[in-house]
Amino acid sequence: MMCVTDQKAAEEVLFGSQGISQAEIKNKLLVDFSSIAPASARDFAKRLEKLGMGMIDAPASGGVPGAEKGTLAIMAGGKAEHIERARPVVMHLAQRFTCMGDSGAGQVTKLCNQIIVGSLFPVLAEAIRLAEAAGVDAKSLPEALKGGFADSLPLQIFGARMAARNFEPPLGANNIMLKDLENAAAVAKEFGVPLPMARTAAELYRLLGAQGKGEKDPAVLVELLSGKL
Repeated sequence: MMCVTDQKAAEEVLFGSQGISQAEIKNKLLVDFSSIAPASARDFAKRLEKLGMGMIDAPASGGVPGAEKGTLAIMAGGKAEHIERARPVVMHLAQRFTCMGDSGAGQVTKLCNQIIVGSLFPVLAEAIRLAEAAGVDAKSLPEALKGGFADSLPLQIFGARMAARNFEPPLGANNIMLKDLENAAAVAKEFGVPLPMARTAAELYRLLGAQGKGEKDPAVLVELLSGKL
Protein backbone atom coordinates (compact mmCIF):
# COMPACT_ATOMS: atom_id res chain seq x y z
CA MET A 1 0.00 0.00 0.00
CA MET A 2 1.27 3.44 -0.93
CA CYS A 3 0.15 7.03 -0.43
CA VAL A 4 2.30 9.94 -1.61
CA THR A 5 1.61 13.54 -2.57
CA ASP A 6 2.18 13.64 -6.34
CA GLN A 7 3.31 11.90 -9.54
CA LYS A 8 6.99 12.68 -8.96
CA ALA A 9 6.98 11.06 -5.55
CA ALA A 10 5.05 8.05 -6.88
CA GLU A 11 7.55 7.62 -9.72
CA GLU A 12 10.44 7.60 -7.25
CA VAL A 13 8.79 5.14 -4.85
CA LEU A 14 7.86 2.79 -7.67
CA PHE A 15 10.72 3.05 -10.16
CA GLY A 16 13.56 4.88 -8.42
CA SER A 17 16.94 3.33 -7.65
CA GLN A 18 15.54 1.99 -4.37
CA GLY A 19 11.96 1.70 -5.56
CA ILE A 20 9.45 -1.10 -5.29
CA SER A 21 10.23 -2.28 -8.81
CA GLN A 22 13.75 -3.20 -7.70
CA ALA A 23 12.36 -5.92 -5.40
CA GLU A 24 10.77 -9.27 -6.21
CA ILE A 25 7.26 -8.14 -7.09
CA LYS A 26 5.90 -10.82 -9.38
CA ASN A 27 2.32 -11.80 -8.45
CA LYS A 28 2.18 -9.05 -5.84
CA LEU A 29 -0.39 -6.25 -5.77
CA LEU A 30 0.05 -2.52 -5.19
CA VAL A 31 -2.82 -0.46 -3.81
CA ASP A 32 -2.02 3.21 -4.40
CA PHE A 33 -4.05 5.65 -2.29
CA SER A 34 -2.28 8.67 -3.79
CA SER A 35 -4.20 11.32 -5.71
CA ILE A 36 -2.36 11.70 -9.02
CA ALA A 37 -3.18 12.30 -12.65
CA PRO A 38 -5.23 9.48 -14.24
CA ALA A 39 -2.73 9.23 -17.11
CA SER A 40 0.08 8.65 -14.61
CA ALA A 41 -1.90 5.92 -12.86
CA ARG A 42 -2.49 4.15 -16.18
CA ASP A 43 1.19 4.46 -17.09
CA PHE A 44 2.37 3.11 -13.73
CA ALA A 45 -0.07 0.18 -13.95
CA LYS A 46 1.21 -0.78 -17.41
CA ARG A 47 4.84 -0.58 -16.34
CA LEU A 48 4.26 -2.67 -13.23
CA GLU A 49 2.21 -5.21 -15.17
CA LYS A 50 5.22 -5.84 -17.42
CA LEU A 51 7.13 -6.70 -14.26
CA GLY A 52 4.40 -9.06 -13.08
CA MET A 53 2.82 -6.80 -10.46
CA GLY A 54 -0.82 -5.70 -10.34
CA MET A 55 -1.85 -2.18 -9.40
CA ILE A 56 -5.04 -0.52 -8.20
CA ASP A 57 -5.35 3.26 -8.19
CA ALA A 58 -7.44 3.80 -5.06
CA PRO A 59 -7.60 7.45 -3.98
CA ALA A 60 -9.67 8.12 -0.88
CA SER A 61 -12.06 10.76 0.39
CA GLY A 62 -12.81 11.47 4.03
CA GLY A 63 -9.60 13.08 5.20
CA VAL A 64 -7.87 12.48 8.50
CA PRO A 65 -11.15 11.88 10.43
CA GLY A 66 -12.24 9.23 7.94
CA ALA A 67 -8.88 7.49 8.08
CA GLU A 68 -8.90 7.45 11.88
CA LYS A 69 -12.45 6.09 12.04
CA GLY A 70 -12.09 3.62 9.16
CA THR A 71 -14.89 5.33 7.22
CA LEU A 72 -13.07 6.46 4.08
CA ALA A 73 -14.76 6.37 0.69
CA ILE A 74 -12.22 4.72 -1.60
CA MET A 75 -12.71 4.76 -5.36
CA ALA A 76 -10.79 2.16 -7.30
CA GLY A 77 -9.50 1.70 -10.82
CA GLY A 78 -7.95 -1.52 -12.08
CA LYS A 79 -8.77 -5.13 -12.79
CA ALA A 80 -11.84 -6.39 -10.96
CA GLU A 81 -10.01 -9.46 -9.67
CA HIS A 82 -7.29 -7.25 -8.18
CA ILE A 83 -9.86 -5.07 -6.45
CA GLU A 84 -11.59 -8.10 -4.94
CA ARG A 85 -8.23 -9.49 -3.83
CA ALA A 86 -7.50 -6.25 -1.96
CA ARG A 87 -11.01 -5.74 -0.58
CA PRO A 88 -10.66 -7.66 2.73
CA VAL A 89 -7.66 -5.52 3.70
CA VAL A 90 -8.87 -2.18 2.36
CA MET A 91 -12.23 -2.46 4.10
CA HIS A 92 -10.45 -2.05 7.44
CA LEU A 93 -9.96 1.58 6.33
CA ALA A 94 -13.16 2.28 4.45
CA GLN A 95 -16.92 2.19 4.53
CA ARG A 96 -16.94 1.93 0.72
CA PHE A 97 -14.43 0.50 -1.76
CA THR A 98 -15.99 0.93 -5.18
CA CYS A 99 -14.71 -0.40 -8.50
CA MET A 100 -15.08 2.50 -10.95
CA GLY A 101 -13.49 0.88 -14.01
CA ASP A 102 -10.07 0.17 -15.48
CA SER A 103 -6.77 1.75 -14.41
CA GLY A 104 -7.11 5.50 -13.96
CA ALA A 105 -10.85 5.36 -13.23
CA GLY A 106 -10.26 5.73 -9.50
CA GLN A 107 -8.25 8.87 -10.12
CA VAL A 108 -10.93 10.37 -12.39
CA THR A 109 -13.51 9.69 -9.68
CA LYS A 110 -11.32 11.39 -7.07
CA LEU A 111 -11.04 14.42 -9.37
CA CYS A 112 -14.84 14.56 -9.51
CA ASN A 113 -14.80 14.47 -5.71
CA GLN A 114 -12.26 17.28 -5.59
CA ILE A 115 -14.23 19.43 -8.02
CA ILE A 116 -17.17 19.24 -5.62
CA VAL A 117 -15.21 19.71 -2.39
CA GLY A 118 -12.69 22.19 -3.77
CA SER A 119 -15.46 24.40 -5.13
CA LEU A 120 -17.51 24.06 -1.93
CA PHE A 121 -14.83 25.34 0.45
CA PRO A 122 -14.84 28.89 -1.02
CA VAL A 123 -18.67 28.88 -0.96
CA LEU A 124 -18.61 27.95 2.73
CA ALA A 125 -16.17 30.78 3.37
CA GLU A 126 -18.51 33.19 1.58
CA ALA A 127 -21.48 32.07 3.69
CA ILE A 128 -19.55 32.38 6.96
CA ARG A 129 -18.31 35.87 6.03
CA LEU A 130 -21.81 37.02 5.04
CA ALA A 131 -23.21 35.80 8.35
CA GLU A 132 -20.46 37.56 10.27
CA ALA A 133 -20.83 40.83 8.35
CA ALA A 134 -24.61 40.83 8.86
CA GLY A 135 -24.33 40.27 12.60
CA VAL A 136 -25.51 36.65 12.56
CA ASP A 137 -23.82 34.11 14.86
CA ALA A 138 -21.71 32.35 12.23
CA LYS A 139 -20.66 29.66 14.72
CA SER A 140 -24.30 28.55 14.87
CA LEU A 141 -24.64 28.34 11.08
CA PRO A 142 -23.61 24.67 10.70
CA GLU A 143 -26.09 23.57 13.39
CA ALA A 144 -28.86 25.81 12.02
CA LEU A 145 -28.50 24.33 8.54
CA LYS A 146 -28.03 20.73 9.68
CA GLY A 147 -30.41 18.36 7.90
CA GLY A 148 -31.34 20.89 5.22
CA PHE A 149 -30.33 20.97 1.56
CA ALA A 150 -27.23 23.04 2.40
CA ASP A 151 -25.95 20.52 4.93
CA SER A 152 -22.80 18.50 4.27
CA LEU A 153 -19.78 17.11 6.07
CA PRO A 154 -17.67 20.02 4.79
CA LEU A 155 -20.20 22.47 6.28
CA GLN A 156 -20.21 20.71 9.64
CA ILE A 157 -16.43 20.30 9.80
CA PHE A 158 -14.89 23.13 7.79
CA GLY A 159 -17.72 25.63 8.22
CA ALA A 160 -17.33 25.28 11.97
CA ARG A 161 -13.55 25.68 11.70
CA MET A 162 -13.96 28.80 9.58
CA ALA A 163 -16.41 30.40 11.99
CA ALA A 164 -14.14 29.66 14.95
CA ARG A 165 -10.97 30.60 13.02
CA ASN A 166 -9.68 27.20 14.10
CA PHE A 167 -7.15 26.09 11.49
CA GLU A 168 -5.07 23.66 13.55
CA PRO A 169 -4.38 20.86 13.18
CA PRO A 170 -4.79 21.11 9.40
CA LEU A 171 -7.23 18.64 7.84
CA GLY A 172 -5.94 19.31 4.34
CA ALA A 173 -3.66 21.64 2.41
CA ASN A 174 -4.39 24.32 -0.16
CA ASN A 175 -1.53 23.29 -2.42
CA ILE A 176 -2.79 19.70 -2.57
CA MET A 177 -6.29 20.90 -3.44
CA LEU A 178 -4.81 23.11 -6.16
CA LYS A 179 -2.84 20.15 -7.54
CA ASP A 180 -6.01 18.08 -7.76
CA LEU A 181 -8.01 20.86 -9.43
CA GLU A 182 -5.21 21.38 -11.96
CA ASN A 183 -5.30 17.65 -12.74
CA ALA A 184 -9.07 17.91 -13.15
CA ALA A 185 -8.61 20.85 -15.53
CA ALA A 186 -6.19 18.80 -17.64
CA VAL A 187 -8.67 15.92 -17.94
CA ALA A 188 -11.49 18.38 -18.67
CA LYS A 189 -9.44 19.96 -21.45
CA GLU A 190 -8.82 16.53 -22.97
CA PHE A 191 -12.54 15.85 -23.20
CA GLY A 192 -13.76 19.39 -23.84
CA VAL A 193 -15.63 19.77 -20.54
CA PRO A 194 -15.93 23.30 -19.08
CA LEU A 195 -15.18 23.66 -15.36
CA PRO A 196 -16.05 27.29 -14.54
CA MET A 197 -16.60 26.76 -10.80
CA ALA A 198 -13.53 24.58 -10.28
CA ARG A 199 -11.31 26.97 -12.24
CA THR A 200 -12.48 29.92 -10.12
CA ALA A 201 -11.81 27.95 -6.94
CA ALA A 202 -8.36 26.97 -8.23
CA GLU A 203 -7.43 30.64 -8.57
CA LEU A 204 -8.27 31.19 -4.89
CA TYR A 205 -6.04 28.28 -3.83
CA ARG A 206 -3.33 29.62 -6.12
CA LEU A 207 -3.66 33.01 -4.44
CA LEU A 208 -3.31 31.41 -1.02
CA GLY A 209 -0.17 29.68 -2.23
CA ALA A 210 1.26 32.97 -3.49
CA GLN A 211 0.68 34.41 -0.02
CA GLY A 212 2.61 31.59 1.63
CA LYS A 213 -0.50 29.70 2.75
CA GLY A 214 -0.14 26.68 0.49
CA GLU A 215 0.48 24.29 3.38
CA LYS A 216 -2.38 25.71 5.44
CA ASP A 217 -5.85 24.22 5.91
CA PRO A 218 -8.44 25.26 3.27
CA ALA A 219 -10.45 26.82 6.09
CA VAL A 220 -8.11 29.84 5.86
CA LEU A 221 -10.16 30.85 2.82
CA VAL A 222 -12.38 32.70 5.28
CA GLU A 223 -9.43 34.90 6.21
CA LEU A 224 -8.76 35.60 2.55
CA LEU A 225 -12.35 36.80 2.11
CA SER A 226 -12.14 38.90 5.26
CA GLY A 227 -9.15 40.77 3.87
CA LYS A 228 -6.80 39.57 6.60
CA LEU A 229 -4.38 37.74 4.29
